[in-house]
Amino acid sequence: MRCGLLRVAVRRVLVLVAAVALVPAILLLIGSSVTRHRYQDVQYTGQKLEVDVIDRFYGTWGPGPDPTWMNRMAMRMAARRAELRDACARTGLDVPSNDSLHQANPWEFLINTQHHLVWCNVFKAASTSWMYNFNVLAGYTPHYLKQSKVVPLQLARQRYPRPSLQTLQEALNTSISFIIVRHPLERLLSGYRDKFQYSLPHTLHQRLGLKIIQKYRSTSKGTITNRDSTKKRRVSPRWPTFSEFVHYLLDEYKEGNHFDMHWAPIAEFCTPCHLHFEVIAKFETLEEDQNYLIYRTKLQEFIHPEWKNPAKGRTATTNLISSYYSQLTKQEILQLYDIYRYDFELFGYSLDGYLEQGAEEQNAPARISKIHYSQKVTKTPSIRKR
Repeated sequence: MRCGLLRVAVRRVLVLVAAVALVPAILLLIGSSVTRHRYQDVQYTGQKLEVDVIDRFYGTWGPGPDPTWMNRMAMRMAARRAELRDACARTGLDVPSNDSLHQANPWEFLINTQHHLVWCNVFKAASTSWMYNFNVLAGYTPHYLKQSKVVPLQLARQRYPRPSLQTLQEALNTSISFIIVRHPLERLLSGYRDKFQYSLPHTLHQRLGLKIIQKYRSTSKGTITNRDSTKKRRVSPRWPTFSEFVHYLLDEYKEGNHFDMHWAPIAEFCTPCHLHFEVIAKFETLEEDQNYLIYRTKLQEFIHPEWKNPAKGRTATTNLISSYYSQLTKQEILQLYDIYRYDFELFGYSLDGYLEQGAEEQNAPARISKIHYSQKVTKTPSIRKR
C-alpha cells in the first residue's frame, strides 16, 4: 500500500517538474512568433527598397535587436548606397576635380575614435539630437550638457577637432560612417523657421534678418504696404517673411556668395560622392534608421534614440509646407530646385508636394515644362563656415 502511494507521489512530482521546464520554451516560441508578425515583408526591387511598416523599435528584445529586423535594415542601407553611387555616376560628381563639388570636404565631420564612429553633421537634419549624442560619447554628462550655456557644437569641437582629409580617410577605414539627409526644401524651411522666425535677440541671424527686411520688404510679394506706418509696423512681422528670405537666397546664389551652413547644399557640405557612408539615414525614417545605427555600432549602452527639436511653434515642419511655399511662385520654387538639384538627385527626392503649392506668375506659361528638372546647374554656392 505504501509503495503504491509512493509511486503515485513520484509520478506527480515528475509531471510537475516537466511542466515547469516546458514553460520557458513555450514563452520563447510565443515571443518569437509575435516578433515575426510585428514586421511586414521588405521588398527589394533592384533600385528601391520598400518598407511598408516597421513598428517603433527600442530594443524590446532584451540585449539586442531582432536579427531579422537588422537584416532588413541592412538591405535598406545597401539599397541607399547603391542609389547614391548610381546618382554620383549619372551626375558626374564622382569625377575628381578642383571645385568644391568634386573633391572631398572634411570640414564638418566628427570622428569618435573610441567607438569607431564618423558623422558628417548636416544642419537641420537631426543635427541637434546627434550633436548631443556625440557630446555624450565624448564624456560630457547629460547633467552638464543640460546646464551648460556653451553652444553644443563648440563643446563638441573641444573634443572633436576638425579633421584633415588624411585623418578622415584613415578613420573611414576603421569606422562606421553615417549621414542623415532630409528633403532639401523641408530642410530649407526648417532652417528659415529656426534661424529667422524664432531667432534669439542679438544673434547673427537676427541681424541678418533685419538686413533682409530692409532690402526686400518694400517689394516682396505679399507684404502689407499700408500708408499708415503705425499700422504697418503692427501687422508686419519683425522677421523676414519666407518669401523675403527666398528672394535673398536666390540673389545670394546669383551673385555667387557664400551660403550659411544651415541651408548649404549637402552635396558640397559632405561631398558624399567622394567619401563613403556606410549608413545613409533619412529624416523621414529617422526613428528606424538611428535605432539600426545604434545597434550596428553597439552603442545602446551609451546613447539612446534622441529627437530633440522635433518641431518649432508646436507644429511639425512637414505640416507647414503649404502655408509657406504658397507664398512663392512656381518659378521661384524651380529656382530653389536648381540650387539644391544635386541633393534631390543623390538622395532620391522630388518636387512632388512643393511645386503645386506655388502661385502662377503673371505673363508666365500656364504649364511649366519638366525641362526645368534637368537643367544643368552651372554653379553651386560655397559654404559659409564659422
